[in-house]
Amino acid sequence: MAIDQTNLASFTRGASKPTQVGFERKEIEKILGLYGRMVAAGNWRDYAMDMRKDVAIFAAFRRASERPQIRIEKRPADRNKQGMWSLHGEHGQVLKRGHELSGVLSPVERQLVKLVSG
Repeated sequence: MAIDQTNLASFTRGASKPTQVGFERKEIEKILGLYGRMVAAGNWRDYAMDMRKDVAIFAAFRRASERPQIRIEKRPADRNKQGMWSLHGEHGQVLKRGHELSGVLSPVERQLVKLVSG
């Protein structure tokens, strides 16, 4: 049986979508670098990552038994809206949104400067 070339072309064009969202190497390096500095400052002690179909989440905890102090979310579906990155506080409030990870992490970076200098 011969394979129809038109069907083969649609098959190999990337018709399947990724099954989950994940962090790229540069992104996770930036997030874990911040996490390491916060651990050294004594503010965080544990973290968790969750990779779902529509969102990748990094959560940082003061203690493992508590709810996360911050959550960093990557939602590629919101890329053209307010940006795919968002920073959430301990009670779920959105602290910052943006198109660039470094801009979204800036409130935590400022908090780190206050912890180290104060």
